[in-house]
Amino acid sequence: MSAIQPDESLARRMHGLQPGEQPVARSTPIIPGTSDDGTLTEDPGKRAPCVLGDRSFEDVTNIVCGYAEAKMPKPWLAALTITSSIAALGTGMILYLIITGVGVWGLNNQVDWAWDITNFVFWIGIGHAGTLISAILCLLKQNWRTAVNRSAEAMTIFAVICAGIFPGIHVGRAWFAWFLAPIPNSNGIWPNFRSPLLWDVFAVSTYATVSLLFWYMGMIPDVATLRDRAYMRLTKGVSRPMAIPMPIGNDIVVPMLPKPDQLRVLIYGIMSLGWRFSSRHWHRYEKAYLILAGISTPLVLSVHSIVSFDFATSIIPGWHTTIFPPYFVAGAVFGGFAMVLWLMIPLRVILPNFSDLLTKRHLENMAKILLLTGTMVGFAYGMEFFIAWYSGNQFEFSVFANNRVNPAKAPYWWAYWTMIFCNVATPQLFWFRKMRQNPLVIWIVASFVTVGMWFERFVIIVTSIHRAFLPGEWHMFFPTWVDILTFVGSCGIFMTLFLLFLKFLPVFALSELKVVMPQSHTHDDH
Repeated sequence: MSAIQPDESLARRMHGLQPGEQPVARSTPIIPGTSDDGTLTEDPGKRAPCVLGDRSFEDVTNIVCGYAEAKMPKPWLAALTITSSIAALGTGMILYLIITGVGVWGLNNQVDWAWDITNFVFWIGIGHAGTLISAILCLLKQNWRTAVNRSAEAMTIFAVICAGIFPGIHVGRAWFAWFLAPIPNSNGIWPNFRSPLLWDVFAVSTYATVSLLFWYMGMIPDVATLRDRAYMRLTKGVSRPMAIPMPIGNDIVVPMLPKPDQLRVLIYGIMSLGWRFSSRHWHRYEKAYLILAGISTPLVLSVHSIVSFDFATSIIPGWHTTIFPPYFVAGAVFGGFAMVLWLMIPLRVILPNFSDLLTKRHLENMAKILLLTGTMVGFAYGMEFFIAWYSGNQFEFSVFANNRVNPAKAPYWWAYWTMIFCNVATPQLFWFRKMRQNPLVIWIVASFVTVGMWFERFVIIVTSIHRAFLPGEWHMFFPTWVDILTFVGSCGIFMTLFLLFLKFLPVFALSELKVVMPQSHTHDDH
């Protein structure tokens, strides 16, 4: 069994090449009006290629699979060390919280939804965005999705994992979380199915399941390629056992562990589910992937709308508004694209040849979407204020004037205006083409947007409930060191999982990359 042979034969079948026929070699830019870095120069009507460097099918296979097969660069190892340490710290904080109780948090009787629910809504928004990005771009047949779809789908899974941490520890006594399941508990009491919080349990768990299937389904052909390549190295005798020096007494013993490729063949073989690159497999794969994309899109929209109902169904000023469902969905897409850019742009520097697959064309397209969704979010902010003013409800308007906007009266004015600056002002840089094509500028804006989306959740939750109808019930919220370290730890868990994903699983979809390569269109001129 060969790793390259099935992959190359598949590529030939996909692109109509006859046996013995080779793709046309190109030494000049593939599309007129395109520079070497993939940006458009003179003719805006021409699209830059999605894969640069005049790569062959084999080159792309080696690049994508090489991240899982070769040693990762030192910056990746340094990043993994830092993030795993932060994740361990966060895990320790969670255990400390479970042992001592939620009293070590800064929440109080008035602000009982504070840091924990803020982080939950933040992570769930990031999680909803990933699958939505991939599914919508798949249904719309956007070729440039090839650079971001796999990472966006992986980001979804890891963000949902981080989001699930906070409701479990928020309720206290996390070991009783099974009470949320639709079974009678030890007291013979069923869950309250009319509670929006229980809707979240079912909605988010359903979404996590579909997103995991969507992500896994897309990886099956690529995992099979990793399996075949490992098997080929074993049959050729290229693979060697791992030697790990171990001090035993005064001597150094070097035990010979199993060959890494043996483990790869076993693990990737199980994950690939018997994939053999046959026409039947491809037909069923494409149909199943398209069905999951069709299911994921309305599911994401409905799930994030349900999360917004946690607030919109209440009578608390600042929450009682019907704009929350579309507002939350637009914010999820906004924050999700920002997080994808924040994760992927540094990889263009750290990982070799990564910039050939994630080009400036991809970055520019995502910057345009950030500009569009940022404008939508800014419109939602303005409509929130307009509805509060136009309704004539003095309590609703007071939330904005005295809790958020006015620095003289609003104690959390800094959070509100930080949100406005990060989410509304900074994306306006993308009106200028040079800014949309500058990776550093895009990464900085994406960083601001990520911070701004967290502050948006903080503003919605904390500023709406820290002042009740009676002044005697007004309480400020101040996070404790446990609050802060718990959130930082969740960020460490997210980043650690993402870095491990880069190492052990394919970052790009090989079949989709090869479809958009210039070699796929060698006969288009005839």
